[in-house]
Amino acid sequence: MNPVIAIVGRPNVGKSTFFNRVAGRKISITENRPGVTRDRITADCEWRGRPFTLVDTGGLELKSEDAMWKQIAAQASAAVDTADVILFFTDGKEGLTSSDLDVAEMLRKSRKPVVLIVNKVDAYSPEKIFEYYALGLGEPYPVSAEHGRGIGDALDKAAEFFPAGETGTADSLKIAVVGKPNAGKSSLVNMILGSERTIVTPMAGTTRDAVDTRFERGGKSYTIIDTAGIRRKRSVEDDVEYYSVLRALDAVRRADVVLLVVDSAQGLTEQDVRIIGYVHEQGKPSVIVMNKWDTVEKDSHTVNTFEKKLAEDLKFMSYYKSVYISAKTGQRVDKTLALAEEVYAHANFRVPTGALNDLLIDAVRVSEPPSYNGRRLKLYYSAQVSVCPPVFSLQVNDETLMHFSYERYLENVIREAYDFSGTPIRIRAHGRKDE
Repeated sequence: MNPVIAIVGRPNVGKSTFFNRVAGRKISITENRPGVTRDRITADCEWRGRPFTLVDTGGLELKSEDAMWKQIAAQASAAVDTADVILFFTDGKEGLTSSDLDVAEMLRKSRKPVVLIVNKVDAYSPEKIFEYYALGLGEPYPVSAEHGRGIGDALDKAAEFFPAGETGTADSLKIAVVGKPNAGKSSLVNMILGSERTIVTPMAGTTRDAVDTRFERGGKSYTIIDTAGIRRKRSVEDDVEYYSVLRALDAVRRADVVLLVVDSAQGLTEQDVRIIGYVHEQGKPSVIVMNKWDTVEKDSHTVNTFEKKLAEDLKFMSYYKSVYISAKTGQRVDKTLALAEEVYAHANFRVPTGALNDLLIDAVRVSEPPSYNGRRLKLYYSAQVSVCPPVFSLQVNDETLMHFSYERYLENVIREAYDFSGTPIRIRAHGRKDE
């Protein structure tokens, strides 16, 4: 595994700004108030040809009795435990505080290498950093994360503590977990990981960032992405929640597979359908995860009733795959990874060109395209041109004659012949005008 650098410090000292700059993109949400970053956020980075994993953490208020601050502290403590080196962030504008002293004491007890960062120092002067020697953590490194000053020196120092040996990360299947607030996404992630990896509370909106976590299961490597709950636009209350939703949508775009978590007790709602529709439009293979199944009163027909409702509400994606679980009890949670692997394999399947042409030519013979203004669609040649999602290119006489209903017919023919369940497929018609 790559060396791990954890960024810790009290709230609002610029940890996430530093994290985003080193990562090269805005991953952690930055807002000028404490408590915005809550979970551990990770990014694979590289410095002077050496790969490493950078971990952002929530601000530490170690003496707070508030439940949320305690969970943030627990997440930061876990990051320290798994890190090879710590970047301890302080605020050069505000100066040394009692909270800094508390964090420094915690880090000394960890016995991990610590690089002391004095952030928000736009112009170096010895008097601005002299007081930080009192922390007893060695030489302070002045940095301006916002303007990119001093970052190289800090990373050079951190790299001195990297363990010797080969590094690198294997390719992993990226699985995004999305859904409405309080559907049980973080509970599902924690159950899959077998640990309290993300903060879980009964309060909706606890997860703010899209949290990436790498793990291995059965000799395979995965990255699971926990995301903020996606609410309707008019229900988004502030800028932080707005950007949280953007992070969730971005997680869908960069994922290989999407787990769409639905609260079974509420049933499939209009917002659930919107979220599922977005995943469909992005061309991602997916699994509908009906969570909280333990709270539903059941008889021998309950699953069939739910499946009929899903089929009715998801007519636009009849290919859906579903699983009924309880993230709280662990019921059938193990099936989610198996189904994620299955739908990803379907999204990567290629139909041989000869077999595809035979299949579609026979389909046209069985049901000819309708005629428009005396002209009828003619199919000359077909081929699958890509995967994830599978895309089928059809050479025809005139693409404007391809009615959506006939396109749907051809899609159904392909799906009946080959198992593309769980993944959308695309059909693209390209015209060759007749003389």
